[in-house]
This record gives sequence, C-alpha cells and structure tokens, in this order.
Amino acid sequence: MRTVTANTLHETERFLRLNARLIDRLRFEHHFRGRSADDAAAALAAYRNPDGGYGNALEPDLRGTGSQPQHAEIALRLLDELDRLDQAVAAPLCGYLAAITEPGGGVPLVLPSVRGTPAAPWWIDGPQTGGDLNPTAAIAGLLHRHGVRHPWLDGATDFCWTRIAELGPPSPGDAEAGLAFGYRAAAVLTFLEHAPDRARARAEFDRLAPALRAVALPEDGRESHHGPLALAPRPDCLGASLFTPEETAAALDATVAAQQPDGGWRPGFPFWTPITEPEWRGHLTVGNLVVLRAHGRVAEAG
Repeated sequence: MRTVTANTLHETERFLRLNARLIDRLRFEHHFRGRSADDAAAALAAYRNPDGGYGNALEPDLRGTGSQPQHAEIALRLLDELDRLDQAVAAPLCGYLAAITEPGGGVPLVLPSVRGTPAAPWWIDGPQTGGDLNPTAAIAGLLHRHGVRHPWLDGATDFCWTRIAELGPPSPGDAEAGLAFGYRAAAVLTFLEHAPDRARARAEFDRLAPALRAVALPEDGRESHHGPLALAPRPDCLGASLFTPEETAAALDATVAAQQPDGGWRPGFPFWTPITEPEWRGHLTVGNLVVLRAHGRVAEAG
C-alpha cells in the first residue's frame, strides 16, 4: 500500500512555498500543520466580488476579474473543505446566483461575459447559455450539506431533480459528450449525497450507478478524466459504493505514485499560459493530499 510519508510531505510543503498561491499554501498549513482555517478562508474572501460572486482567477483558467458560476463552485468546495460555509457566507453568493439564473432554475457553466477576458480557449468556445447540472448540482448540494436557506436554492433544487431525471449515459464513441457527462457526474453526486429528499436521491443514484461507474472505469479500457477518487473523494461518501475496495485501493496507489519528484502533482490537461501551471499544480496538490488523508494514505507525523 503506497502512502505519502512524513518526509514526502515536507517536500510537498517546500513545493507549495515555492510555487503555490497563498490560498493553497494556507489550505495545506491548515490541514497538515494545524493553522486555523480562518486564515485560508480570509485568503479565499479576496476572490469575492461586490456582486457576491467570485472571480479574479480563483479558477486559474478564467483569469478575468468578473464573477463566474465556476468560481462559485470552487469557492463553495473550498469553504466546505475548510468547514467555513454558513448562512452568512452563502447569502451574498446566492444573491449573485439568483441574478444570473436561467429560466428553469439552473445557472450556466460559463457566462457570455467570458468573451473579451483572458481565459482558456475551452472556456471561450464552450456553452455560454442555458442552465446546466454542472455546476448547478454541485453548488446546490454543497449548500444543502451546510443547511443554507435561500429562495435561489429552492428553484435550483427543482431544476436539478428535473435534469437528473432526464440524465442518461452518453452515446458510445462520443468523446465530447463523455467528457461533459463526467463533469456532470461529479456535480450530480454532490447533489444526490446532500439533497434533503433522501429516498428520491437514493433512487436516482441507483438508476445512474452503472453510468457513473463507467465514467471512472470505462469498459473499453480508455483512460478516464474522472477516476474513482473524483467520484469518491472520501470513503464514507455516496460515490464510494460505486467501486470495490480493490478498485479504490488501486486508484489511491496510482495517485500516490503520480506525485512528482518536486513534491507536487500535475493535472492531466494542458496549460495555455505560464501562470496557470503553478496555480493549478498547487490547487491540485493540496486537493490530492486531502483525499489521500481521508483514505488513510498520508502519514500524520511530521
């Protein structure tokens, strides 16, 4: 069984100090060096805009200052990780989301305002209208997890149930649809894990389970962009039941093995401008460590 040792963790800390953003250095210090989560939450607050949303390259490939739905999802995932997501923090964000919500209750993946801002080509060329489960389902699920109440969440929840009921596996051989389904799968699992209607959530999970599993472990042997740990970041989460203990162990071993000699991890997508490489690597490195520790693969000493 591969693990991140205390010595390796020191190398990772050095990598982060040399390369990562302040938010990610403080995340590491909170999780592995005992620093207060308030410091990382304060760093995250610097990405918030007056409209209640988040921007300013919190998602490194969206480098414009303006708020975007994808920034909102990342902010909520970080607040959840830090256990700093509450009504006071969420209310302004929900107000922003209400202002950009499409008919039906969902927010789009990216707003048309991305055009004319520095951004990766796949964001500028991607869908810019219409509500989408990615990121609406993830946002709604995280808000439900922390007991947030807001009128926007009611409409978003109805939207998610409607779209999830319509969701099915992508057509075989359609690589673009398969990639989009993978991102939606992670968002949908977050929603189904925390939606208040537990019976309905369980029924939808059971219906979608074969397609969700196929996202992480394609039957044709192709490499997946969303492996088991993307859908099961914790051993006690809903997605964990999609995989056998042996499959999860293999994914954990592979993640530990993928750590680079400098102590960090690299994402499996290209960098379109130099600054995104250290920013994404720092974000991913702390995220991987959090997942590995949840599964008992990080030494606590050090």
